[in-house]
Amino acid sequence: MFPGEVFANTADFDTGIRHLLPRYDEMLDAIALCLPSTTKAVLELGCGTGELSLKILKRCPDAQLVAVDYSPRMIQFAKKKIHAAGYADRWTGIEADFGDWANHALELGESFDACVSSLAIHHLSDEMKLKLFQRIGESLNPGGVFWNADPILPESPVMQEIYQTAREEWTLQQGTTLAEIRDKIGKSNPQGYSSQDQLATLTSHLKMLTNSGFTTVAIPWKYYGLAVFGGFVG
Repeated sequence: MFPGEVFANTADFDTGIRHLLPRYDEMLDAIALCLPSTTKAVLELGCGTGELSLKILKRCPDAQLVAVDYSPRMIQFAKKKIHAAGYADRWTGIEADFGDWANHALELGESFDACVSSLAIHHLSDEMKLKLFQRIGESLNPGGVFWNADPILPESPVMQEIYQTAREEWTLQQGTTLAEIRDKIGKSNPQGYSSQDQLATLTSHLKMLTNSGFTTVAIPWKYYGLAVFGGFVG
């Protein structure tokens, strides 16, 4: 398994992640809502099973979306879902490591109006996160936007306990437990530039974005240890 695939059985992902992470759909909806409905060229880094792709294609009727993921099983799962929804002509899935793109060793097309990601970038080291943010900034058209949804590093041991309690209470509300969910989680190995969780604080992420040339940074959504953050280029 690659980092980010989470569940041993890909078919368990869409249900399992909604049990594991509080307000998963609300988080992805926040990204989609932060894209202008007139957005035309979108790059998605780490598309997983295609849930965010679907929300963006529905939100932006003229968008062409290039989706990247290094997992062949995720790309195939997402492709079937996208095609079944009738968006085959507006979605292109590419099996690749976006870390290579960050290092200018991979081309993904021309410039984009928007770049998005969910539950993927936190698998990179801080050094690679910064390189990726710089590459994203370089690839966005003037006025372009970048939004990322990811878990964040707790600011203190006290906050870590609070974030953990919030997740435990959420899973109980879904009629399950973290232990039951974790029984379905597979063991992943490092792949390319990604490995196990390499979280950074929200403050660190915002500094990286500012240092990468984003003229405005923002946090449109946050729920305990999960956040949607990003910004705009001039």
